Amino acid sequence: MDQIDHKILSLLHENARIPISELSRMIAMSQPAVTERVRKLEEQGVITAYRTELSPQKLGKHTTAFVLFKTSMCKDFIAFSERAPEIVDLYRISGEYNYLMKVLTETTESLAAFLDTCHVYGFSTPLIVLSKSFENKSLVPSTE
Repeated sequence: MDQIDHKILSLLHENARIPISELSRMIAMSQPAVTERVRKLEEQGVITAYRTELSPQKLGKHTTAFVLFKTSMCKDFIAFSERAPEIVDLYRISGEYNYLMKVLTETTESLAAFLDTCHVYGFSTPLIVLSKSFENKSLVPSTE
């Protein structure tokens, strides 16, 4: 990947719906050349999907927490996590705890109620997010 590919990825990360015509204008290349580069990045698996980013607050989810979880029933816990709408991300981690969840709920009270349902599977330590400095930072360095 060269600097042009990095610029394309950076611009697509900012706005995945950017028209090819605008993308080509911004990097000073023809539309067919940009289209071909994007196609190659998709084929190589560098670009894996185009997604819509939703606002948790607009959907009534005002509490975000990262929850460390310790369980000996991994398969059951994963199955529970896949069904639980509150869990938006689940990571297997090393250390004393074996999972890290990102949880979105309406309130701290609903977070507490959700955590109560988890205790069948093990023990948790919630870390409630107080503010967000940034999220979903681009994986490609800025070329500016």
